[in-house]
Amino acid sequence: MQMEITVHFWFNLSLLIVLLFFCLLGTGRFHAQQRYRMMFYAYFIVSLVICYLFSYKLSSSMYLDLRNIPVIIAGFYTGYAPLFCLIAVLLRAFYGFDSGFFLNIVLYAVLGISLWRLSPWFLKLSSNRRVGLASLFTLLISFLTMIFTQMMFSSKELLDVWFAYMVIPPLGAGMIVYFMELIDKNLVLQEHIVRTKRLEAVEQMGAAISHEIRNPLTTAIGFVQLLQENDAPQEKQTEYLTLIKSELESAEQVIQDYLTFSKPSLVTLSDIFLHEELHHVLKILQPLANQYSVEITEKLEPVSSIHGDRQKIRQCFLNIVKNAIESMPNGGVLTIESTASPINAIVKIEDSGVGMTKQQIDRLGEPYYSTKGSKGTGLGMMVVYSIVRALRGTIKVQSKVGKGTVFLLTFPIKPESSQPPNP
Repeated sequence: MQMEITVHFWFNLSLLIVLLFFCLLGTGRFHAQQRYRMMFYAYFIVSLVICYLFSYKLSSSMYLDLRNIPVIIAGFYTGYAPLFCLIAVLLRAFYGFDSGFFLNIVLYAVLGISLWRLSPWFLKLSSNRRVGLASLFTLLISFLTMIFTQMMFSSKELLDVWFAYMVIPPLGAGMIVYFMELIDKNLVLQEHIVRTKRLEAVEQMGAAISHEIRNPLTTAIGFVQLLQENDAPQEKQTEYLTLIKSELESAEQVIQDYLTFSKPSLVTLSDIFLHEELHHVLKILQPLANQYSVEITEKLEPVSSIHGDRQKIRQCFLNIVKNAIESMPNGGVLTIESTASPINAIVKIEDSGVGMTKQQIDRLGEPYYSTKGSKGTGLGMMVVYSIVRALRGTIKVQSKVGKGTVFLLTFPIKPESSQPPNP
């Protein structure tokens, strides 16, 4: 026969490997546990059918194929070995109720019981041991099959059959079990990644709340300390209390935003004059600027209004200006400008601080990335970029190390925009 059966078996094994590949492509549509189970049953049943369709007819009652591979692997992994052995026997019935059929009944009865008893122990083994055991067990079954075959065809030259059965089924079983163990590891890894991302989202949410609420609380604490100085006039005390209330309301709004797990959304829309909001933010951050010996220069031109959320705009400017002040630990100049083009309102925030490299600029807005090192979370700038996108605006950053940084923000002016009030 000149290795004809061996070549036939190699072709049969190739079909099983290709079928496994297509099964893997289909598992992504289902939940991890469901797709794993469905892949098992579908793959092994179809594999049995393929093995019978590509059987090699050795005689009128003897058909050679690789059906032992799907039966053994399915029996080990699912614990339903008797069921798969029954399917194998029923498929064999399509070739006739001859001596080979009744021999199959005996062989698969013993095989089904053996696999059923060994399955719980098999599933407790490590991946490498499963591969080895599946190969060895398949080798044993192949050897027993060849003993029966040799007894039935003692006068025939069965060297090709011996080689095909003793090499290809054990090798095929080991390969398929190895691939299935890789699938299992990948599924476990995917589920771990999903859980990790969920935990990271919760951690990021907590860090963001902590970061964003610290700004208004720090400001409120500063004004409370000023109130504790009993020599403050009544007019100043009233002004401080108003600012404290405003900052506490800002803190409450930040908490509500992040507890909803939503991106910055424009909830309360109104006409906003950017020069007024910038003036308000600078007034809030004046104590921080004094602390850092930073001189603030305002060049705020009244411009047409934009349509947006006032709280979000203030939060955006507050983060940028606060970062600009903190970038000048030895003092410096902070220049805030507001101008307009026919279609956009433009805000320019320039500092004379430590500056940033191009790599740092490119990473601005990424979660957990901060130019402050361990002192920052990077979430403040992430919120800034999100708010600007929500307002359909753009943000550009220019910086030189040791020279300072310029933030240029543009926002579309509201069509038929109202004019700023007279000063």
